[in-house]
Amino acid sequence: MKRSQFLLTLASLSIVGGSFFMKTNFSSTNEPKIITDTLRYKEIRNQLRSDNDQVKHFPNEIPTDAKNVRIAYSPEFFQIRLKQPPNKIEKLLLQYRSIAKHKYRGGDTNNHINQPNGVPTTFFYTNDSPTESFPATYEILVLNTDDKGRPGFKWNHGDSYGVAISSSASEIIYWSEKW
Repeated sequence: MKRSQFLLTLASLSIVGGSFFMKTNFSSTNEPKIITDTLRYKEIRNQLRSDNDQVKHFPNEIPTDAKNVRIAYSPEFFQIRLKQPPNKIEKLLLQYRSIAKHKYRGGDTNNHINQPNGVPTTFFYTNDSPTESFPATYEILVLNTDDKGRPGFKWNHGDSYGVAISSSASEIIYWSEKW
C-alpha cells in the first residue's frame, strides 16, 4: 500500500512538474518580441509569405521616410508601427477606409468583438507603454476576418488583419492576428 501511494504521489508530481516545465518553455516562445532592428522586417515578412492574404497589405519594405519603427512579432501576430509624414498618413487613411469591412475607434480586440456584429482585431503590441488598447485617436480598420470556430463557439479560432491609423500621431500600424 505504501509503495503504491509513493508511486501515485511521484506520478502526480511528475505530471505537475512536467506541465509547468512545458508551459514555461512553450509560452515564452509565444510572447511578443519587440524588434527595433528594421533590417529584420523583410526577414519576418518573408517568413509569413504562406499567409499572403494576411500580410499583403503590409509594405514590402519599410518606407525610407518612416520614423520610430517598432515591430512586434510572435507566431500568432505580426504588427509594425510607422510614423510617416501627415500627407502620407491621410492618403493611407482614405485608401484603407474605403476597403475596410469593419471600423472601430480606439480600444482593443476585446472591446471590438463584444460590440454588436463585432469582430476580433488586435491589441496595441507596439505601444510605447504597457497599455495594449489603442487610444481614441486611432481608427482600427479591419480589412478581413475569418471565423474558424465551430457552431456555438464563434471566434474560437480564426484570423483577422488590417491597419490602425492615427492622424494626430501621424502613425500607421499594420497588423495580422491568428488564434
